[in-house]
Amino acid sequence: MEAISLTALAQEHLALARTASSGRSAHTVFGGHDHALRQTLIALAARQELAEHESPGEATIQVLTGLVRLTTTTDASQLAAGDIAVIPDERHGLHALEDCAVLLTVAQAL
Repeated sequence: MEAISLTALAQEHLALARTASSGRSAHTVFGGHDHALRQTLIALAARQELAEHESPGEATIQVLTGLVRLTTTTDASQLAAGDIAVIPDERHGLHALEDCAVLLTVAQAL
Protein backbone atom coordinates (compact mmCIF):
# COMPACT_ATOMS: atom_id res chain seq x y z
CA MET A 1 0.00 0.00 0.00
CA GLU A 2 1.36 3.40 -0.97
CA ALA A 3 0.65 6.50 1.10
CA ILE A 4 0.72 9.98 -0.42
CA SER A 5 1.25 13.14 1.60
CA LEU A 6 -1.47 15.54 0.48
CA THR A 7 0.27 18.26 2.48
CA ALA A 8 3.52 17.85 0.51
CA LEU A 9 1.65 17.53 -2.78
CA ALA A 10 -0.35 20.69 -2.03
CA GLN A 11 2.84 22.64 -1.25
CA GLU A 12 4.50 21.40 -4.45
CA HIS A 13 1.55 22.34 -6.65
CA LEU A 14 0.98 25.69 -4.94
CA ALA A 15 4.57 26.59 -5.83
CA LEU A 16 3.86 25.59 -9.45
CA ALA A 17 0.56 27.49 -9.52
CA ARG A 18 2.21 30.69 -8.28
CA THR A 19 4.59 30.70 -11.26
CA ALA A 20 2.25 29.30 -13.94
CA SER A 21 0.68 31.76 -16.39
CA SER A 22 -2.71 30.14 -15.66
CA GLY A 23 -2.23 30.52 -11.91
CA ARG A 24 -3.06 26.88 -11.32
CA SER A 25 -1.63 23.38 -11.16
CA ALA A 26 -3.28 19.97 -10.82
CA HIS A 27 -2.32 16.37 -10.17
CA THR A 28 -4.42 13.21 -10.39
CA VAL A 29 -3.96 11.51 -7.03
CA PHE A 30 -6.05 8.45 -7.86
CA GLY A 31 -8.03 7.16 -10.79
CA GLY A 32 -8.43 8.65 -14.20
CA HIS A 33 -10.79 8.41 -17.12
CA ASP A 34 -10.90 4.59 -16.89
CA HIS A 35 -11.92 4.57 -13.19
CA ALA A 36 -15.28 5.33 -11.60
CA LEU A 37 -13.53 7.21 -8.78
CA ARG A 38 -11.11 10.05 -9.51
CA GLN A 39 -9.30 12.27 -7.01
CA THR A 40 -7.46 15.36 -8.20
CA LEU A 41 -5.46 17.87 -6.21
CA ILE A 42 -5.97 21.36 -7.64
CA ALA A 43 -3.82 24.31 -6.56
CA LEU A 44 -4.88 27.87 -7.39
CA ALA A 45 -2.96 31.07 -6.78
CA ALA A 46 -4.93 33.85 -5.07
CA ARG A 47 -7.60 35.49 -7.28
CA GLN A 48 -7.51 32.69 -9.86
CA GLU A 49 -10.55 30.59 -10.72
CA LEU A 50 -11.95 27.55 -12.40
CA ALA A 51 -14.61 29.03 -14.65
CA GLU A 52 -18.18 27.81 -14.42
CA HIS A 53 -18.51 24.24 -15.70
CA GLU A 54 -20.56 21.04 -15.40
CA SER A 55 -19.64 18.13 -13.14
CA PRO A 56 -19.12 14.73 -14.80
CA GLY A 57 -20.65 12.92 -11.80
CA GLU A 58 -21.19 13.08 -8.06
CA ALA A 59 -18.39 15.12 -6.52
CA THR A 60 -17.02 16.62 -3.32
CA ILE A 61 -14.40 19.26 -2.72
CA GLN A 62 -12.18 19.28 0.35
CA VAL A 63 -10.11 22.37 1.06
CA LEU A 64 -6.58 21.38 2.11
CA THR A 65 -5.16 24.89 2.43
CA GLY A 66 -6.41 28.42 1.87
CA LEU A 67 -9.83 29.90 1.28
CA VAL A 68 -12.16 29.40 -1.73
CA ARG A 69 -15.62 30.35 -2.90
CA LEU A 70 -17.69 27.64 -4.57
CA THR A 71 -20.37 29.23 -6.75
CA THR A 72 -23.39 27.95 -8.63
CA THR A 73 -25.94 29.83 -10.71
CA THR A 74 -28.05 30.30 -7.56
CA ASP A 75 -25.72 30.14 -4.55
CA ALA A 76 -22.19 30.63 -3.20
CA SER A 77 -20.31 29.12 -0.26
CA GLN A 78 -17.02 30.15 1.27
CA LEU A 79 -14.88 27.17 2.30
CA ALA A 80 -11.71 27.16 4.41
CA ALA A 81 -8.99 24.61 5.12
CA GLY A 82 -10.57 21.51 6.65
CA ASP A 83 -13.99 22.08 5.03
CA ILE A 84 -15.58 19.57 2.69
CA ALA A 85 -18.65 20.20 0.54
CA VAL A 86 -20.79 18.28 -1.92
CA ILE A 87 -20.65 19.97 -5.30
CA PRO A 88 -24.22 20.60 -6.48
CA ASP A 89 -25.37 18.87 -9.67
CA GLU A 90 -25.46 22.12 -11.63
CA ARG A 91 -23.02 24.51 -13.28
CA HIS A 92 -20.45 25.69 -10.76
CA GLY A 93 -17.13 27.49 -10.46
CA LEU A 94 -14.32 27.80 -7.94
CA HIS A 95 -12.63 31.08 -6.98
CA ALA A 96 -9.42 31.28 -4.92
CA LEU A 97 -9.82 34.00 -2.31
CA GLU A 98 -6.22 33.28 -1.31
CA ASP A 99 -3.62 30.71 -2.40
CA CYS A 100 -5.35 27.37 -1.98
CA ALA A 101 -5.20 23.65 -2.64
CA VAL A 102 -8.29 21.47 -2.82
CA LEU A 103 -8.95 17.77 -3.27
CA LEU A 104 -11.67 17.14 -5.83
CA THR A 105 -13.26 13.69 -5.63
CA VAL A 106 -15.52 12.62 -8.50
CA ALA A 107 -17.50 9.39 -8.84
CA GLN A 108 -18.77 8.85 -12.36
CA ALA A 109 -20.56 6.04 -14.13
CA LEU A 110 -18.35 4.05 -16.48
